[in-house]
Amino acid sequence: MSASEPIIQLSSSTRLTSISEVRQQAAELSEWRQDRLDAPELYLNRELSLLAFTRRVLELARDETVPLLERLRFLCISCTNLDEFFEVRVASVRQRLQHGVLQPGPDGLSPTEALEAIRSAVLEMVAEQYRVMNEELTPALARQGIHILRRSEWSKKQRKWLHQHFRQELMPVLSPLGLDPAHPFPRILNKSLNFAVALEGRDAFGRDSGMALVRAPRSLPRIIRVPKSYSHGPNDFVFLSSILHAFIDELFPGMKVRGCYQFRVTRNSELFVDEEEIEDLARALEGELMERGFAEAVRLEVADNCPGDIARFLGSKFGIEDSDIYRCDGPVNLNRMSAICDLADRPDLKYPPYQPHTPKSLLPTANLFASLRRRDWILHHPYDSFQPVVDLMRQAASDPAVLAIKQTLYRTGVDSALVGLLIEAARAGKDVTVIVELRARFDEEANITLATRLQEAGVQVVYGVVGHKTHAKMMMIVRRERGRLHRYVHLGTGNYHQGTAKGYTDWSLMSADPDLCQDVHRIFQQLSGLGKVQALNKVVQSPFGLHDFLLERIERETEHARAGRPAAISAKMNSLTEPGIIQALYTASRAGVDIRLVVRGICCLRPGVPGLSETIRVRSILGRFLEHSRVYHFQNGDAPETWASSADWMERNLFQRVEVCFPICDPKASKRIVRESIELPFEDNLQAWELHADGSYHLLQPLGNDEPRSAQQALIEQYSHG
Repeated sequence: MSASEPIIQLSSSTRLTSISEVRQQAAELSEWRQDRLDAPELYLNRELSLLAFTRRVLELARDETVPLLERLRFLCISCTNLDEFFEVRVASVRQRLQHGVLQPGPDGLSPTEALEAIRSAVLEMVAEQYRVMNEELTPALARQGIHILRRSEWSKKQRKWLHQHFRQELMPVLSPLGLDPAHPFPRILNKSLNFAVALEGRDAFGRDSGMALVRAPRSLPRIIRVPKSYSHGPNDFVFLSSILHAFIDELFPGMKVRGCYQFRVTRNSELFVDEEEIEDLARALEGELMERGFAEAVRLEVADNCPGDIARFLGSKFGIEDSDIYRCDGPVNLNRMSAICDLADRPDLKYPPYQPHTPKSLLPTANLFASLRRRDWILHHPYDSFQPVVDLMRQAASDPAVLAIKQTLYRTGVDSALVGLLIEAARAGKDVTVIVELRARFDEEANITLATRLQEAGVQVVYGVVGHKTHAKMMMIVRRERGRLHRYVHLGTGNYHQGTAKGYTDWSLMSADPDLCQDVHRIFQQLSGLGKVQALNKVVQSPFGLHDFLLERIERETEHARAGRPAAISAKMNSLTEPGIIQALYTASRAGVDIRLVVRGICCLRPGVPGLSETIRVRSILGRFLEHSRVYHFQNGDAPETWASSADWMERNLFQRVEVCFPICDPKASKRIVRESIELPFEDNLQAWELHADGSYHLLQPLGNDEPRSAQQALIEQYSHG
């Protein structure tokens, strides 16, 4: 066996692996180069790990304990995740290959090998997505009176109405394009729905190209509700693509349509601007955004009945190889089915409504500044309402004693109340400074619009630091009280987005602690002005020390374990990829440190390997809410420390972004955070996936007389009772 040949096959599936198989594979791995913690065999591939997460999302679509329309939504989320995977991760691997960057990653896979493994995993996943739709969800929806009607199922009455709908609503908007020397193959927009139409015969000008293209109108909904008077109930739906298929011949009078085939191209969506060469970042990004929709193609989806010669013809026009073509057993834009979740008025098939909890001292009628002077407040969203954060800004905007407000914005909603309050504060004469991160992926255009709106209201807008995304979540309010200036801060693990605050789990700290406020003030100075790195009292910041801080804390636990003192590490995050952190965790595990990690998405560490990582356990929780918070807990003998942060343990977060990590100093709050973010997920036996050494995930289930337990449901019930 060569040194570069992996012992364990990397798995991107969520297949159920027997414990004996895992132990056998782990034993083989433990004998492999134990003297080298940077050996490729010790690391799971990042891209395959991300695909494994999407596969776990897909499994929620199969879970019969999940409400039916939520299962449909999870299916669509898995499709959307796969779109973004190609737009970002596959595009990145392909670029490495094109630029001659052939060295393997920490896992030992070269770009070529990675693309081959990705292709195999995606083929399996796409087949499963359409099988779940066709064989599980569509029949289950039909049993509930929600019908997704195929063309073969239309009654004469329905077909007549749909034909009329085509002529009145679709046909006037469509612009078919015949391909000939005067009409070459057009530029096709990223992820737009298109049809390749094979034709026979000559047109009015004697042309016989044999091929035309039709683009589905972007301005029209992809799901059409059939009126109740033409159906058996209120929830009969038809895909726009099905209507186009059925009547597309009317776009080519006198010609014979030999075939009509859906296709969709996915393109590289990463934006590149040379920040050291440009003078205006916003203007440069606007230029890049105009071209994003027509960047290099990375995937072509075609209908499963599309002839090979047409698929290859389309692939050649996009510069796509056969290995980048994926056939779909159904609509190529499957994620558009999510519209049915909103159109179908069936609350009984969705999660029951949840009303977030608000502490009495943080109700809108309370004086929040007085409340924060008495104590810090910790909020766990979405179980705790995000409204107190908005109310703090509302009170600041209207309070004559408030002189200045500073805030970072990475992602916000289109109609964010916080943005409106920032504008209100600026118009009231307060000094308002906002750090807007224009390069928040897929939110660039919205953030440019947001920055322009803020500037027009008199807000001082800063675009962060060249070469480093500002990912920290911070807000500071400066208020004059009894002749002196006092500061109040909010620090969070999630974005200032009221929509995601209802569906993402995150922690918020609201405080008037002078040391904490001084730290946040200094970081804002650093972001908006010029100067050397300033010493901080409590907050730890990347890229100026967070990586070293984490390594020091992990190494401290290692020394505690070697000395026989209590030693444990518990952490919750979205992704774990940074090799230095992984190596430090392996060393800690060898010393006997108990390590529990709740990692929602990518995890490149191999847990449970004898002699290497046998004290490390990794779980991923997937359920109603998206697990998004970042929490780090270190036992430190008899002096435990708990920290919350905006940073995952990834290279980009630790070296290429401005992040903050802040301590939870109150022992009661610390215990609460550890309980809710770490302990409950490790008690979960309904929505917890355990990661094994071979990269596979095993969905835990109650054994024997074990009581079924969901971490998220336990928190919903706990917070519902205040």
